[in-house]
Amino acid sequence: MRIPLPALREELALLPGPMLADGQPSHTLHDPVRNQFFQIDWPTFEMLRRWHLGEAGAVAAAVSHDTALQLAPDDVESALLFLRENQLLRPQAGAAADYAARLQQRRGGWGHRLLHNYLFFRIPLVRPDAWLTRWAPRLSLFYSRLFLALTLAALGWGAIEVFRQWESFSATLVDTISWRGLISYGIALTAVKVLHELGHAITAKRFGCRVPTMGVAFLVLWPVAYTDTNDVWKLTERHQRLAVVGAGVLTELAVAAWSTLAWALLPEGTLKSLAFLLATTTLIATLAINASPFMRFDGYFFLSDWLQMPNLHARAFALARWDLRERLFALGEAPPEHFPRARRTSLILFAYATWIYRLTVFLGIAALVYAFFIKAVGIFLFMVEIGWFVLRPFVQELKAWKTLWPAIRRSRRTRLSAAIALLLLLLLVVPWPARISTSAVLRPAAQLVLYAPLRAQVQAMPVAEGQHVAAGTILLQLSSAELEGRLRAATAREERLQWQITAAPFDPEQRAQWQVAQEQLSAAQAEIAAIHADAVRYAPVAPFSGVLRDLSPDMQPGVWLTRQEPLARLVSDQGLTVVTYLDEDEINLIKTGDTAHFHADAPEGPSATLEVIGIDRDASRTLPEAELASLFGGTVVAREKNGQIYPERPVYRVTLKVREADDTAAQHAWRGTVVLSGQWTVPAWRYLRGALAVVRREAGF
Repeated sequence: MRIPLPALREELALLPGPMLADGQPSHTLHDPVRNQFFQIDWPTFEMLRRWHLGEAGAVAAAVSHDTALQLAPDDVESALLFLRENQLLRPQAGAAADYAARLQQRRGGWGHRLLHNYLFFRIPLVRPDAWLTRWAPRLSLFYSRLFLALTLAALGWGAIEVFRQWESFSATLVDTISWRGLISYGIALTAVKVLHELGHAITAKRFGCRVPTMGVAFLVLWPVAYTDTNDVWKLTERHQRLAVVGAGVLTELAVAAWSTLAWALLPEGTLKSLAFLLATTTLIATLAINASPFMRFDGYFFLSDWLQMPNLHARAFALARWDLRERLFALGEAPPEHFPRARRTSLILFAYATWIYRLTVFLGIAALVYAFFIKAVGIFLFMVEIGWFVLRPFVQELKAWKTLWPAIRRSRRTRLSAAIALLLLLLLVVPWPARISTSAVLRPAAQLVLYAPLRAQVQAMPVAEGQHVAAGTILLQLSSAELEGRLRAATAREERLQWQITAAPFDPEQRAQWQVAQEQLSAAQAEIAAIHADAVRYAPVAPFSGVLRDLSPDMQPGVWLTRQEPLARLVSDQGLTVVTYLDEDEINLIKTGDTAHFHADAPEGPSATLEVIGIDRDASRTLPEAELASLFGGTVVAREKNGQIYPERPVYRVTLKVREADDTAAQHAWRGTVVLSGQWTVPAWRYLRGALAVVRREAGF
């Protein structure tokens, strides 16, 4: 059967391309009307060279005769389909209606267009090609080996200085976390992104490419600078395309290197702050965004060109979907593309990593969109984000499974996968005993730390280190010359006033001052009582029985002490206790009498068997046990303000007594992890309840 071939469009250009990974030559087909480029392989190139023969069989026969390729008319039909789908053929008479229908199908309805314009659209701002033509040759210094060596030297010097001044550098980073600092970061980021795009544009122009536009693209209403460098597909050398793709990231890294050195050398002031902003902004933006291969930014295109795999994401995703179906159903289908085993495994892992990364990013974008719009609009846009970016790929894959259902149903692997899925579902819906793990502190049931009072001197030490004492025993005997002087003066004043009041009935002058003297006597007696109360601190008494620990070795009779100097610690002999904090969900899973186990964070620390003896009914406003806060390595998310530790979310204090413990637990406080055995609960219910709580909270307008 003779298959006539329609003519190609006359304005198409066929350009030489780089050598492909399998060793075959490639070419690039340029559509100047749409400024689009199509990379074609060797067989397609040979077919296009003979397209003028006008018939599929003739083209296939000519290619098979003139080259080492062996083609059939079906191969020519595949090339024809590619050309027709991409509108590379000359329009035929009467085809206007067909082209109009295709255009309308591609555009879709108004809702489809609105959705796509919301998800992504571009705004060209400048046409820089003429300006770049004049300036690109004048910027050769930045592409020289000398500038590279100087930049590396600046980077090394700046890194050394940052290491030496790390406390100042990190403090500056913390100080910029404010509204003013965020605005400054935004301005610095804008400037850096302009330089980033100029790096792409100037490098492309140096290789003779045209740069028609530069502007701003909006990805889910988030502004992203862009430069039209499609002309790089005309370049036949792969390293040139890699240079254009990597120019933006290299520009940012150069800015970061010189800005880091400038921060280290400049004096305090505006220029130093600007250098800090440029150094940190460029580094964070480059590593977190542009260098990532998981989104279609510079890192992706660089990796795609380096691997010589155009459409890397789509091809990796197709391979991963095939791998998923084979693992779940063992259908025995051929992979969409054949690669060496190592390359295939790498592409599949890359696809899974990209899916996870994009899921995290899109969920974050959806949350931001919801938060920054009014609630009604935010809910709608949130649903659009989740539906398009998260649910749509699942729906498309389920449609593919539906098509393959006859083969899936016959596979033995399907039954195994279904059994595993059912088992996982049962693990989520069947009640399990709750095991709650959180940080806790194990310490004596009671302890008293003795601190030195004001201007104290040691008189006697009746209790030695490690000695057991009974309640009411005097632990230390201190004295204070100032306190004794105040006591003598107050006592003398009291005696004088007592005599004055006693003599008042016999002396008219004293009688006239009797009321004043009475008030002065009351004040003197109150002062004496206060002095006696202070004197108790100079002879501390054990409020409970225990062992005296941590007695200062420098403390001897006659030694003067510094105010608030720790002197010793009285540890109760009434056992040990453990204190921990649980959130609202966890507190409902335990009750008094439940068992638990404690093990210290330190390897030499103790382990203990515990029992819950107390659960606070009200949430704790502060966190007295600072070592349990996340600020100091604990699990309670908290913040510090004015010397107090405040939990970021409601937490409830739980007290446990020690049933059995190692000998190392006695007389010391240990931070560790406590594992509580709580009530039986359905694992899925906790997550469902949390989701319902969020929906209920956000449902009100």
